[in-house]
Amino acid sequence: MAWLQQTPGSGRRASPTVFEQQREELVREIAVGMEQVLQNINRLNRNLESVIAVGNEFGSVEALWSQFENFMGRPEDEVEETATGKRKVSGGSDAPIKSEAQHENDEGNSTAMQ
Repeated sequence: MAWLQQTPGSGRRASPTVFEQQREELVREIAVGMEQVLQNINRLNRNLESVIAVGNEFGSVEALWSQFENFMGRPEDEVEETATGKRKVSGGSDAPIKSEAQHENDEGNSTAMQ
């Protein structure tokens, strides 16, 4: 075995040592593991993008349910006022709610009578 050994500083040995072989094997295993991690992260990223896209498709449905929830959460008298077309005026009397078209029509009739 003396013929395999070289003097220090004279260059590399003809064959790698056990340490170098194990180190190279470990480096290969680490590289393979890192490649698998990268592939799994990419797959996870694609899946998350898909989930987000599906979630975004439900935005309009969520808005409708929010409107429904807000409507159902109103007090009873407020819902009845909307349904009957009347509202409470500051004096406490019931006054009919007029649409803008009815309001304009009433203004036109009052000027025609004068």
